[in-house]
Amino acid sequence: MKNISLLCLAIILFSCNNTNQNPILNSKGDSQSYKFYGKVISQDSIKNLELEKESLMSTGIKTSKISGKIVETCSKKGCWMTLDTGKDTLFIKFRDYAFFVPTDSVEGKKAIIQGDLFLDTVTVEMLKHYAEDAGKSEEEIAQITEPSYDLGFTADGVIIAE
Repeated sequence: MKNISLLCLAIILFSCNNTNQNPILNSKGDSQSYKFYGKVISQDSIKNLELEKESLMSTGIKTSKISGKIVETCSKKGCWMTLDTGKDTLFIKFRDYAFFVPTDSVEGKKAIIQGDLFLDTVTVEMLKHYAEDAGKSEEEIAQITEPSYDLGFTADGVIIAE
């Protein structure tokens, strides 16, 4: 009976040890470590943003998976990030603030995001709020006087290369 109890305890302890880091073999065969935030997503079926934008114009919203390099994250709590996809920079929020990404040390790292791509109007008030979160100066914040009309993205899951 004692052995069964120890076995159950060991199984529980090992099953609770989930660090959300997985070594993945990339196309060169090198082992790369990734950290998952939010919903655990796969690295396959990544879409080209240019093609996704064409489809988006007819639907207004599109579920998608896109990759790029992280430009910046919210310096206060990691509640948003910007991603350079090569031709565009996307502003990404996280669905229902259910998860956050690191506030530093991720700029320039590769990320994969999965969620909803949409056309977005961002008010002057929100643009100023985001600028404040990013640590912009009072002068830079004061120069924000018009709303932005851009692509937006609400992510359900994010993978960041370590």
